[in-house]
Amino acid sequence: MFIAPINTDQLLSEAEKENLYSKLIEQLNKDFNFANEAIDFPQSTSPYELKVQLHEKIYRLIQYKYTELLNLLYIIDVPEENIKQLQGMDTTELSEQIAYLILRREWMKVWFRNRY
Repeated sequence: MFIAPINTDQLLSEAEKENLYSKLIEQLNKDFNFANEAIDFPQSTSPYELKVQLHEKIYRLIQYKYTELLNLLYIIDVPEENIKQLQGMDTTELSEQIAYLILRREWMKVWFRNRY
């Protein structure tokens, strides 16, 4: 049964532990590029770098390309109710939470594909 990790660090640690971290990076690259949001995380990207770079990308999308961010969330299939639950915080905190929601959904896809 799939149980979502409670934060980004735990999620990335679990992905590494299950040897699915490279698949997670592939899925992120695929979905971002499908949404026409050019991003290319090399396979050599460390979990910390991934977390920081994804956070920065989401921050820029909130600031300058909000419509594109909504499209990205739709393509990745982040549940709308999860987005609605986010409170009107500062942009930095909001982008960190959205980055976690994206990683959680991408991790779910990779995890299920590996299991079934």
